[in-house]
Amino acid sequence: MSEDDRVVLDCGKTIEELSEYLDAGRAPYDADIETCPECLNALDALARVGALSRDLVADDATRLPPPSDSWFDALFATIQAELTSGRSFPIHHPDPRVKITVSEGAVRTLLRATGDALDGVVVGRTQIVGDAEIPGAPVEINISASVAYGEPFATVAGTLRSLVYDALTRHTELNVAAVNVTVEDVHGSRSSKEKR
Repeated sequence: MSEDDRVVLDCGKTIEELSEYLDAGRAPYDADIETCPECLNALDALARVGALSRDLVADDATRLPPPSDSWFDALFATIQAELTSGRSFPIHHPDPRVKITVSEGAVRTLLRATGDALDGVVVGRTQIVGDAEIPGAPVEINISASVAYGEPFATVAGTLRSLVYDALTRHTELNVAAVNVTVEDVHGSRSSKEKR
């Protein structure tokens, strides 16, 4: 990959650097990475995708072919795009001199982590549609996901919708008018760890 093709986070670290750091077991300890919220979000996303790829390789189910390289490439590209800060969403504070915001990147990371924590689900894209920078303005959340083979799509989508709404209510002040979940892909069955 040429230097021009590298994805550089706002903090200056590249996805390649973080991937190498993760592959090395996060050793030796790098304080610049371990104290940077952007880097920690990226490491978390890379770890989840790595775990998914290991589960799919280890999966002995022959019902579906393994996902193509383009599926993983598209997922990595989406995660990289979401790691940028984006817009700033206000958080109310009683003192008018104090301004608190949460970045769009942080909210999208929350959406991805919430979805990926659900057994058999891998979040593809996340989108926050609407004037979220204006307090109280209604927004819609769009999420695409890959679901494990054999899982009931409607049930998974309903559970994901509810979990996302709850997470946003707890951690943000967004006025969520709708959470739209689209199942765009199916992957191999859940790993044996997930089946327990």
